[in-house]
Amino acid sequence: MSSSRTIKTIGIQTQGELDVIEELQRPAPAPTDDQVVIRVEYAGVNFIDTYERAGVYKAAALPKVLGKEAAGTIIALPTSQAVTQDKEYQLRGLSVGDRVVTMDDGLFAEEIAVHWSKVVKLPDAVSTKIAAASALQGLTALTFGTESYNIQKDDIILVYSAAGGLGINLTQIAVHRGATVIGTVSSEAKAEVARANGAKHVIITTQQNVVDEVLKITNGEGVHAVFDGVGKDTFEDNFKIIRRKGTFVTLGNASGIPPLFQPLRLGERNIKLVRPRLPGYITTPEEIRTYQTQYNDLLATGAVKPVIHKEYPFTAEGVKQTQIDLTSRGTIGKLILRVA
Repeated sequence: MSSSRTIKTIGIQTQGELDVIEELQRPAPAPTDDQVVIRVEYAGVNFIDTYERAGVYKAAALPKVLGKEAAGTIIALPTSQAVTQDKEYQLRGLSVGDRVVTMDDGLFAEEIAVHWSKVVKLPDAVSTKIAAASALQGLTALTFGTESYNIQKDDIILVYSAAGGLGINLTQIAVHRGATVIGTVSSEAKAEVARANGAKHVIITTQQNVVDEVLKITNGEGVHAVFDGVGKDTFEDNFKIIRRKGTFVTLGNASGIPPLFQPLRLGERNIKLVRPRLPGYITTPEEIRTYQTQYNDLLATGAVKPVIHKEYPFTAEGVKQTQIDLTSRGTIGKLILRVA
């Protein structure tokens, strides 16, 4: 069901170069049995937006609205009594006027309708701007740093791309738990960012050898865990710097897909290799609520402080510019759209 009003969204009618991004008028969402309607204030920008626009990920249907994370204010609640009496729904304590954060598909829109299980209320200390700038990367860091490898006090961990959005979140969460972070970056400017966000040791990969530096820092023992989003170019080196019974979390392929390897190699030091994806950790309504609430608490207390690179206008040109800037690899921190 939809209303007669229309809203502005930003998306594509075909996949291709930047010029396929355009403003799309859509019917305004209306209340349904199981959805929360949100007036969006801010939306976060992610690499997946570029993949969906370019066709790296084939669209199941076109036209398609872009965007995976947003925050704003509730303007309508689910209409089904079965939903409103659901215990997990009630634990959210949602009301019209509440400020909330969500992750879903097609969120570059003035108003969105999202299944109630994906909506979590924000504490007073967390703005919609900060929430939209951190939901996807924040929950990725929290779940990976809890379930892929549970970062503990006195651990030494290696975080690749420590000045990126995910790297900053992982570093801050690890430091909050009492771990020591070794971060890799590509420049002195990014090294300053990594240090400012808690990395005790920073390796500039264009000037230093990661294996040599990690073994020097750890007195030859290696790290308890590696969080590597680089992929192919760093895959083999990680086996040299993980200590006995350590964990190798491979979480991205920025340099390409890692090579195939024999599982027997893991037995050389009895290490674990994990290739997680966020949806696998936040599948149930309880998991979504639990992890988003935990992350909101980290934001509210200041344990995690997202770095925002720039705020862009909610226009087709604004979204095009986010993709130009993001793919240039010259940004530090999060790119966000101001929707309202």
